[in-house]
Amino acid sequence: GGGGGAAMAEGEALVSVDYEVSGKVQGVFFRKYTQGEAKRLGLVGWVQNTSHGTVQGQVQGPAARVRELQDWLRKVGSPQSRISRAEFSNEKKIEALEHKDFQILK
Repeated sequence: GGGGGAAMAEGEALVSVDYEVSGKVQGVFFRKYTQGEAKRLGLVGWVQNTSHGTVQGQVQGPAARVRELQDWLRKVGSPQSRISRAEFSNEKKIEALEHKDFQILK
């Protein structure tokens, strides 16, 4: 990335985006760390393990903050995880947040 300072505009657009992360992401506290990072950024949504070994979920919040979590999901994850791919889909602007907080779903 790099680039100019991303000032938080007063009425910055809220966005919703779905994500799916592949690699060694189950059994390594990936969901717990994702929840922690999302809360730190003030985002809402959810995260869960899938039956085919990936982690998926949805995140909503100010666009700039959502970008930060997307970067984190791509490159960082939990300490023991090994991320091979992070895919994002269904990105859209929303009028209001559809979740109250960021939950780990079973």
